[in-house]
Amino acid sequence: MSTVNVMAREIAAKIVFYGPGLSGKTTTLKRIYETVKPSLRGELMTLPTEADRTLFFDFLPVRVERVGDYALRLALYTVPGQVFYNATRKLVLQGSDGVVFVADSNPGAQDANRESMANLEENLAEQGIALDSFPLVIQFNKRDLGNAVPVAQMRALLNKRNVPDFETIAMSGDGVLDAMKAMIRLVIKDLRARKIVPPSKPRPSAPTPSLSKDSGASLESQVQEHLVQAPAPEPAAPPHGKPALGPVAALAPAALIDPARVAEMYFAQGDFEGCVRTCLETLQRGLAFAGESSIAHQSFLLGLNGRDVLDAYTRSQRGASNIDDASFALFVLAQLFVRLTQAGLPSPEQ
Repeated sequence: MSTVNVMAREIAAKIVFYGPGLSGKTTTLKRIYETVKPSLRGELMTLPTEADRTLFFDFLPVRVERVGDYALRLALYTVPGQVFYNATRKLVLQGSDGVVFVADSNPGAQDANRESMANLEENLAEQGIALDSFPLVIQFNKRDLGNAVPVAQMRALLNKRNVPDFETIAMSGDGVLDAMKAMIRLVIKDLRARKIVPPSKPRPSAPTPSLSKDSGASLESQVQEHLVQAPAPEPAAPPHGKPALGPVAALAPAALIDPARVAEMYFAQGDFEGCVRTCLETLQRGLAFAGESSIAHQSFLLGLNGRDVLDAYTRSQRGASNIDDASFALFVLAQLFVRLTQAGLPSPEQ
């Protein structure tokens, strides 16, 4: 199933290359890999066995084009073709957004083609997916064979649904990219139909917190001033008896409001260790919106000051936290919330 990374402005979709053993699935994937610019592709991993060329999968993340203001990242997998690897095929097929069926044009492979297509339909049905409404493209591969089965005959056997099909020669790459482009178009169309693709919208501008390390006042006095003199407007009837949002929690996206409230509560009660601990836990959750990576890389993607983030963690490891440590942790957390809001995460009011 496709996933949306709001911070990276990226949609990840999974495409599986299906078909009988030795039909050309792995070779097809290698040709695509060789065509994509090195800067846009991930590592191609192949697990060969004695019985089949691919035991589990080949993984290839590729950035192909933008969808609205989001980039589309593809994860391309192949499945083993041998019948006794059906459990592995089911596993790889889970969560897929489209299938490229690679059929073998060899006259002796037609029964295997038919059985593999039936197996694909059966495995998708177990996931509650009807092949008739699923993005599917067919490659009639090995068209360079002297005795290749006529396309019309293969089409009658395998393409009763009238999906896009292409004559391909995986060894040379002929037709492979055409089939891939058709697959991408179908996947994008399906993502839009399922409303997976977020609508394009201008990113909201948010004020930068007026908590500066460079000003004359100390950090703790700045935070205390904001907490005491500039509280957020109290709602007429706070839901479930919760207190009004403080200045830091008011900046938080909806998913992080509650821990931000707790951090402010600890600060107001003088529990500075609890405040720092909660701030760092919330900071870690917020940074995760930038994807799985190091803290430094996540901070860079969000436009945060990496030194501030690392300093906040360092302060927590020095021993008992004081008011300055808690103030600084809230300061960094406020910056994070602003960056998340600018990136498009829902604010408390949305």
